[in-house]
Amino acid sequence: MTDTAETSPPALGIFERWLSVWILLAILGGIVMGNVTPGLIEAIAGAEVASINLVVAVLIWAMVYPMMVGVDFASVAGIARQPRGLLITLAVNWLIKPFTMAMLAVLFFDTVFAPLIAPEDAAQYTAGLILLGAAPCTAMVFVWSQLTRGDATYTLVQVSVNDLIMVVAFAPIVAFLLGVTDITVPWETLILATVLYVVLPLIAGAITRRKLGSADRIAAFTARIKPWSVIGLIATVVILFGLQGSVIVDRPLSIALIATPILVQSYGIFAIAYAAAYILKVPHRIAAPCALIGTSNFFELAVAVAISLFGLNSGAALATVVGVLVEVPVMLSLVAFANRTKKRFNPG
Repeated sequence: MTDTAETSPPALGIFERWLSVWILLAILGGIVMGNVTPGLIEAIAGAEVASINLVVAVLIWAMVYPMMVGVDFASVAGIARQPRGLLITLAVNWLIKPFTMAMLAVLFFDTVFAPLIAPEDAAQYTAGLILLGAAPCTAMVFVWSQLTRGDATYTLVQVSVNDLIMVVAFAPIVAFLLGVTDITVPWETLILATVLYVVLPLIAGAITRRKLGSADRIAAFTARIKPWSVIGLIATVVILFGLQGSVIVDRPLSIALIATPILVQSYGIFAIAYAAAYILKVPHRIAAPCALIGTSNFFELAVAVAISLFGLNSGAALATVVGVLVEVPVMLSLVAFANRTKKRFNPG
């Protein structure tokens, strides 16, 4: 985290360059699988222990663990050189985003779309969007940062601090917001999912870093296990859309209605964070990832908790899956906007 000139980032791999294509193929494959092989989907849905789906848990670990290995908590000390970017990210993620998402969900589902949605479905969709809004992005942050030539070390600091806060803040915020919407919250399941998908991978990543020792060995190890993260992401998207395949085909209107507040939230949150970074004269290599981190969601966690709390075939799970559907094209459009407006920022 220095004020020196930027260096060219490493070339994007085939997965990053064609990310939208892989996700689109995974979505289509999942929908086809859900409609053609419902028995397989039912078998996956039935693989649960203590309200946690084992297949989804394994795939999420495959995605999250490589990212957690890259989290270097020692780098947090360097944040003093440029604290404004981190402050914007934290303010957006924990003081604004969860609450605006909840307000938009209630506004659209209880008022604007009320004539089109049954009350019980509206409550489920609201719950799903609350889970999305309270789960700031982790794994995919590094992709968005790289696409905007962001400061990789600073992005790592932001992710590290976000993960630490998420461990203690995610469950209380979700429980509070779900309580406001009159939905019963099983605290045990919520805390279990948070520990399983955030705390334990974080601990495993820290232990791995300690055992590997040098930065070169850590980088080599991360490169070796990165394919498993890619496989986990693609397989998770396939399964999630497979689980909701028949619903997506039968209820396209529901998908469009759920996507509406997500779109409003995504572009609105980006505008707030990006404008704040511009006003506070945050360098673009920090400002772009800062705004994108606040906009993106840790959809793996949101989907997992929705499944744990409300079931695989619930409206809440469907809402989080729609978040996956919307996020990639939205984030790619925001990456393009950030790159086009780079010259407007103070290069110093």
